[in-house]
Order: sequence, then structure tokens, then C-alpha cells
Amino acid sequence: MQKYGLLFVLSAPSGAGKTSIFRELLARQPGLRESISFTTRAMRAGERDGIDYHFVSRDQFDRMVAQGAFAEWAEVHGNCYGTAKSTLLQAAEEGRDVLLDIDVQGAAQLRASGLEGVFIFILPPGMAELRQRLSGRNTDSAEVIERRMTNAVSEIRTAACFDYIVVNDDLERAIATVQAIVIAEKVRRNRVIDHLPAEFGLKSSS
Repeated sequence: MQKYGLLFVLSAPSGAGKTSIFRELLARQPGLRESISFTTRAMRAGERDGIDYHFVSRDQFDRMVAQGAFAEWAEVHGNCYGTAKSTLLQAAEEGRDVLLDIDVQGAAQLRASGLEGVFIFILPPGMAELRQRLSGRNTDSAEVIERRMTNAVSEIRTAACFDYIVVNDDLERAIATVQAIVIAEKVRRNRVIDHLPAEFGLKSSS
């Protein structure tokens, strides 16, 4: 019944569990696909161009930025990453649902681009728990953890701009909640009513 593909956007502060939810949702929800981003970083062993990323030069990436080709992009540790508008528009036209895992700045760029999407913010149960999760990774220095905690304060404030807020106090429950959001959004009245059999006599309200 759904004619156009939907864009689902997951954002969260580092340590909230967004990536775990993202991966499980892709595995569990039929028809949901990951958008393949463009990047200027070097290809790593085992990666494939067009599968893991679209690998491009910095000059090519800069030209795409100048042309307004990206719905969102950012420079991270000297490498650039971006989501092409054409990728999202093509998926929508082909009826393919896309899931994006991006930071709050990228989500803000997407909203400003005018592209329609369902924006979901993942929250930790509390700041103490967030700090414990970051420390438990054993991958970051104390300085990096403090920086992530400071960033989290401002990032969490942006949650009010999102369509949904999911507290990840239990990973399995959080995954199920986000999946329920995806399923519900796909059958919203305004998305399906114009594609129902004419014999039902239903029309979208003006």
C-alpha cells in the first residue's frame, strides 16, 4: 500500500546504544536498508566501493558540497562523510525504506534540507549510566570521555526537535520500540489512504 519509501533517522549522544539498535533494526525489519554514504577516507581491508561506502577523493567531495549534492555531511578526524540527496530521493521513488545512523548535527542538516523523514532520538537512562557505558568500552582516554560527556549535554537538548524519543534502559526493549515506530509510520493514514482500493470510498482529508 505504501507508494514511497520512508527515511528513518537515528541520532543519539555517544554511548547511548544507537549503533547497536541500528544494526539490529536492519537485521529484523524487512525492507529496511542502510544508506551508503560517501567518504574521503581510505578504503580498509575487506571493504568494497559502493557496498560499504562510496569512496571519493577530497576534491570530488568538495565539488559535491559546492553543488549542494549532500543532504548532510560532516568532517570527522580529517575525513569527510556525507549522505547524497540523490540516494535518498531515489530510494523514496523506488519505495525503499532507508535507515540512517547520524549525529545530531547531521540530523539538523537533514531537517533543514526539506527532505521528509522520521527522526528518532535515543537517550541513555541517565548521565551516570552514560558515563559508565563510555568508561566500560575501554577504548577512550579519560580526556575523550569527558569531551563526549560535555558534548552529550548539548546533544541531548536537541531531542526536543525529534519526532520520537526512546530511552535505552534495556537494549532489547529499545530495539522493539524503534521497530514499532517504523511499523506504525509505514501505515499512517496519510501514507496509505490514497493507495487503497477505490471501492472503499476513502479519500485523504484536505
